[in-house]
Amino acid sequence: MSAGSGYFISPPDEPGPGVMLLHSFRGLDRWAKDTANALADAGFTTFAPDLFVGEIYDDDAVALAALQEMDMNVMANLVQASVGVLRRAAKDPDASIGIVGYGPGASLAVWLSARLPDEVSAVVTYYGAQSIAMDASQAAYLCHWAEADPLVSDLEVAELGLSLQMADRKFRFEHHDGTRTGFAQSGHPNHDPEADVVAWRQTTEFLASNLDR
Repeated sequence: MSAGSGYFISPPDEPGPGVMLLHSFRGLDRWAKDTANALADAGFTTFAPDLFVGEIYDDDAVALAALQEMDMNVMANLVQASVGVLRRAAKDPDASIGIVGYGPGASLAVWLSARLPDEVSAVVTYYGAQSIAMDASQAAYLCHWAEADPLVSDLEVAELGLSLQMADRKFRFEHHDGTRTGFAQSGHPNHDPEADVVAWRQTTEFLASNLDR
């Protein structure tokens, strides 16, 4: 498996715990790179693989249509290979990593934590669900949800919570009132600066408490 291309950044003084950033429907755009930079500023060595192979979208509907045409097996292989790249660059190459995912990246993050349970110990998702069994996972989860989300139903949210509960996983769901999908992405028409600040603080605190530093 090849890790392909992506965006890598480490804290300026020394490597930190590894965190993989899995971008939103819009691709590895300027916002995604700025988010990786913010993770590095918070002390994490960060790798954001380019899931869309250079494609960037300004419209969620166009992005969703393009995503439906992509080969999910190729994308899955890419994120699995990227784990090894990240771990080798992190402070402790033997330590497990964290993942922060948005939209389709959030779904991949949950999937990857069950696929590679020994290598993922913390997962943060923004408006992205996953329906697989989580019995193999050894990770802790923080899931951010928008109040209005046309792509993730209340049933899907409940099913993920039940799956994590049945797997005896530590998890927390944060429902951000008055928000819509994209609330945590600057430049997105649904961006909510106040909710974004709250969610980001929760995210960095969660990663810091669940990754070896």
